[in-house]
Amino acid sequence: MEFFGRPEFEAAAQAVRGRTRHQPRVGIVLGSGLGGLADSVENADIIPYDQLPHWPRSTVVGHQGQLHIGELEGVPVMVMRGRAHYYEGYPMSQVTLPIRVMQLLGLEIVILTNAAGGVNKSFHVGDLMLITDHINLIGMTGANPLRGPNDETLGERFPDMSRVYDRELRALALKTAREADIPMQQGVYICLAGPSFETPADIRFLRLIGADAVGMSTVPEATVARHGGLRVMGISMISNIAIDDPDQEAETSHEEVLEAGKMAVPRLEAVLRGVLRNLSAAL
Repeated sequence: MEFFGRPEFEAAAQAVRGRTRHQPRVGIVLGSGLGGLADSVENADIIPYDQLPHWPRSTVVGHQGQLHIGELEGVPVMVMRGRAHYYEGYPMSQVTLPIRVMQLLGLEIVILTNAAGGVNKSFHVGDLMLITDHINLIGMTGANPLRGPNDETLGERFPDMSRVYDRELRALALKTAREADIPMQQGVYICLAGPSFETPADIRFLRLIGADAVGMSTVPEATVARHGGLRVMGISMISNIAIDDPDQEAETSHEEVLEAGKMAVPRLEAVLRGVLRNLSAAL
C-alpha cells in the first residue's frame, strides 16, 4: 500500500487506546541510541510495535520498537522507543503513521529527537542541537509525506511550513539548558533518504546550502505534525562530525552513533524533563 489514510490511522489509534490507562498529551520520538530515555516513563504501559496494526517496525539496531505511555514530570506522555525510516522500504505515509496516531489520540505537542552528523564545523560529538528549522531535501525530490490524497479532516492541502518548530517550546528548551548549565547549539537540520552515509562532497554541498546537522529522519514527522496542527520541538544529538575530506582516515559508522548516544542521554533527559516541568502547569 503506497498511501495510508484515516482507516489505517484509526485502527492503530484504537489499538493504542485499548492498551493504555493514560491519556497522553505530549509525544516524544527517540532516535538512534536514545531509547534508554523511555525507561524514565513512570507507571508505563508498554506496547510493542508489532502488536499495533499498520505500525511500521524498525529493523535498525538502537530502535527497540516499543511505545511507553505514562508520565514524565507530571505530564502524560507517549514515548516512541525507536522509529522506522524511509530507507527501510516503508512508504512515507506509513513512516509517519505514528504521528497521525498521536494526532487522533488528541496529543498537542510532539518532541522529535535524533542522532545526526555535525555539518557545522563548530559542533562536537555529544553536543545537543535545538532544531530551529529544517531543509526537506528528501521531500523536495518527491518523497514528501503529504504526497497523495489529502484528508481535509486531518489537515489542509497546502500547509504553511514557515514556523515548523514552535518558538515557545524552543525558548523553554534554551531556558532549561541554561539553568542546568548544559551547552545547547542551535541550527538547521537536513534530511536525506539514506541509508548510506554522506560523501565528503555531499557534506560540503550541505554546508553550502545552510545545513548544520544531517540525518535520515525527523523532517517527515515534523511535516506531518504541522499538517495535523501539533506543536513541534526537535533536538539533534550530534553523534559524529561529518567527513568533508576524502583523504581523511576516519570513517562514519552506526556503532559510533550509538556510542555517542550514551554520552548525550543524561543531558537530553535533563532538557526534556525541564521542558515537561514547564509545560505541566499549562497542559
